[in-house]
Amino acid sequence: MQQLRTPHVVVVMGVAGTGKTTIGPLLAARLGVPYAEGDDFHPPANIAKMSAGTPLTDEDRWPWLDAIGAWAHGRAGLGGVVSSSALKRSYRDRLRAAAPGVVFVHLTGSRELIEDRMSHRQGHFMPTALLDSQFATLQPLEADEAGVAVDVAGSPEEITERAITALQSLPEPAL
Repeated sequence: MQQLRTPHVVVVMGVAGTGKTTIGPLLAARLGVPYAEGDDFHPPANIAKMSAGTPLTDEDRWPWLDAIGAWAHGRAGLGGVVSSSALKRSYRDRLRAAAPGVVFVHLTGSRELIEDRMSHRQGHFMPTALLDSQFATLQPLEADEAGVAVDVAGSPEEITERAITALQSLPEPAL
C-alpha cells in the first residue's frame, strides 16, 4: 500500500503583480488543501499605508508575518497554501520560525511583464509605483531554503502546473 504524502504548507511568494492571489487558490485546489489570502492578514494601518503608495517598514510587517506564520503553523501536517510577498530572507526566516515545515513557491518574472499585469488589475490597493521598491527589497530564495522558483510567463494553469511539478521534487515536510 502506498504511503500518503504529508501535505506541505506552501507560501506562494513574490513581488506584487506576480499572481500570488491567482496561483495560490489554483495550487491549493490542485493539492486539495485550503487557501489563505496573505493580504487578509494585514492590519488596516498597513493597507492604508500601501494604498497611499507608502512602502511598509519591517516593523509594519512583523505582526502581518506573525499572523501568516500562526496560520501556517496551524496547518502543519494538514497542508495549506497562503500568499505572502516574503521578499526578504528575514521575513521567510520569521515564517519558518513559526511554521518550520513551510516551503516557498517563488513566482518570478520580468519587471515588464509584472508591471503590465499590475496595470490591468482592478480594485487592488497596491499601486504600480511601489513595484520598484518591491524589486529593490526582493531577496530570492537561497540554496538552503526549502522552495522552488516558478516563472510566471503563460496562463495561470500553466504556471500552476509548473509549481506542482517543482513541488514534487521537494523532500517530505518536517513536522
